[in-house]
Amino acid sequence: MEIYKLVFNPIDENTYILADESGECAIIDCGCYDRNEFCELTDFIEEKKLKPVLLLNTHCHLDHIFGNRFMLERYNLGAFCHRDDDYNRKKAVNHALMFGLSMEEPPVPAGYLADGQKISFGQSELTSIHVPGHAAGSLAFYSEKDKVVFTGDALFEGSIGRTDLPGGNYETLINSIRNKLFTLPEETVVYPGHGDETTIGNEIKTNPYFK
Repeated sequence: MEIYKLVFNPIDENTYILADESGECAIIDCGCYDRNEFCELTDFIEEKKLKPVLLLNTHCHLDHIFGNRFMLERYNLGAFCHRDDDYNRKKAVNHALMFGLSMEEPPVPAGYLADGQKISFGQSELTSIHVPGHAAGSLAFYSEKDKVVFTGDALFEGSIGRTDLPGGNYETLINSIRNKLFTLPEETVVYPGHGDETTIGNEIKTNPYFK
């Protein structure tokens, strides 16, 4: 699996494009804030000769779903997320105003994912892992074959997601990371929703929230 990262919107959110030898690709958290950023994404996809077939949301905070409407209009792709994060999707327009930003009403998801559900594109497979705490419907997406996990805003390099937003809970997040993410192989590379990559082993050993 080839993994590409583009950073979008005023909140510096990581949008990931996952591709394999089939030429198909999945996009995780399309954060394009405006059409200029979306053109940057589509130009990249065309340059790599990829075919988008899957759109995933780790959760539905505004910075992770800015581009969902663009994806629906351009590629006819609806997003897949966890049902428990419908609240954040429905409130995204109001949340944007609180940040001094604007957005159109996000489209209704194409479907909902449950904990442990398998999702495939091309010749690749991901497993959804429910990791509530930052948001009630936070998901991570894990590839056992490629030893990578996309954690959204649950786990960062040396940090964890904030828990003071609606649906957030500190103890829930700590338990999600400890019981769902830290049980993955230590060599698993972590691709977070913001910032740089890390590994599960590095976070087990050095993350100050687990000392």
